[in-house]
Amino acid sequence: MDHSTAPILDALADYHRLGRYGFTPPGHRQGRGADPRVHAVLGDALHADVLASGGLDDRLARGHYLTDAEELMADAVGAEMAFFSTCGSSLSVKAAMMAVAGGGDGLLVGRDSHKSIVAGLIFSGVQPRWITPRWDPDRHMSHPPSVEQVRQAWERHPDAAGALIVSPSPYGTCADIAGIAEECHRRGKPLVVDEAWGAHLPFHDQLPTWAMDAGADVCVVSVHKMGAGFEQGSVFHAQGDLVDFSRLSACADLLMTTSPNVLLYAAIDGWRRQMVEHGNELLSDALKLSDRARSEVARIPGITVMDDELLGVEASHDLDRMQLLMDVSATGATGYEAADWLRAHRHIDVGLSDHRRILATLSIVDDDSTIGVLVEALSAWRAQVKDPQPHHIRLLAPRELELESVMLPRDAFFGPVEAVPLIEAAGRIVAEQVTPYPPGIPVLVPGERINKAVIEYLQTGHGAGMNVPDPADPDLNTLRVVAE
Repeated sequence: MDHSTAPILDALADYHRLGRYGFTPPGHRQGRGADPRVHAVLGDALHADVLASGGLDDRLARGHYLTDAEELMADAVGAEMAFFSTCGSSLSVKAAMMAVAGGGDGLLVGRDSHKSIVAGLIFSGVQPRWITPRWDPDRHMSHPPSVEQVRQAWERHPDAAGALIVSPSPYGTCADIAGIAEECHRRGKPLVVDEAWGAHLPFHDQLPTWAMDAGADVCVVSVHKMGAGFEQGSVFHAQGDLVDFSRLSACADLLMTTSPNVLLYAAIDGWRRQMVEHGNELLSDALKLSDRARSEVARIPGITVMDDELLGVEASHDLDRMQLLMDVSATGATGYEAADWLRAHRHIDVGLSDHRRILATLSIVDDDSTIGVLVEALSAWRAQVKDPQPHHIRLLAPRELELESVMLPRDAFFGPVEAVPLIEAAGRIVAEQVTPYPPGIPVLVPGERINKAVIEYLQTGHGAGMNVPDPADPDLNTLRVVAE
């Protein structure tokens, strides 16, 4: 296939070259009607906002711009099928769950899954059969599940329709996807991988193995995370005969907007061309830069760059070194405090912060100057940490995280509920997600029985700066539970 072309971008250029005008949405008419103050900020983005069907393409999509772009994407990464989503990987993963397990006997799901997967459980009514992630009790973080943990989950739930895991994790740690795929396939069941953080993986051999190359049946990627697309741009890929492609597309169509944003499509299309033509070179340079950043940050007293200690037995199978994960606990400060200081005093945002870590996600766009700014900012933060605020977050042991699932997430979420004081919620069945964000992994999933340890964790974590945006009560004074 001719990867020098970008069908959607080329069609958009033709749209403007021909002077096409639509008596259709969007009402701003490619920026003509936008408030000048809006245009001053959004600029050419307004010019590229056109109607997808009956605008960029005709009413019957006879130009095949989208389908051609999706075929090029599938060819670029060696998948049989690619589907573009303008509603993020949150939509893509829900569609995959519904296609694989909708109306079935449940789905094996990693308990370290993102909140979008839990939302998929609520929407679909699928019964989760939880796979326990690997847990590092010393650093209080989880890694994707091992092959053995997936095997044990299959032995407990042999009738499940398939398995879904997240890899890489938000920390950059990765599962042994090939081994897990083998466990699924020997049972004739598909493996879905939420690889939202892995869009770049197919394009360089020094990165962790891409899910499709490792035998996954469906792989979901967020182009905006580790690629060069707009926010909300996502692609899911599929291969093999264990997932019905038509059903997968139909499930995506059920969830998809009927007014997709051409800007997002065009950015995905252009990024694919860029990666095919220049991806290996760009990522080689980025990986060298990552090595430099790791070396320089590691020299700052009290900041530990987490690398090889994340690998090995009961840890990660592999590690994406484009993610610069730093443990700041030796300074006495939390990751929340470090992230807030960097934003307030150096205008730098980090991708993730928790009770002891911050994460800098590196990109093909970073260079010596941006890394220098990061290192200088971290050094300045460290120099001003004299007397960190005392804090105590009640951290959870692995057994305290394994809550009893009492009801289907859908039934708990949509059934009769009541709000009770958080301090009185132990023993009740939670009816809403409770998700420290980022990284967006729920500590409470609707249908689980709440324990005292989780309550203490949420109270102390919230007090130390943890962001918990899901509950109806943002102050966490109350929690929605199943009515008795």
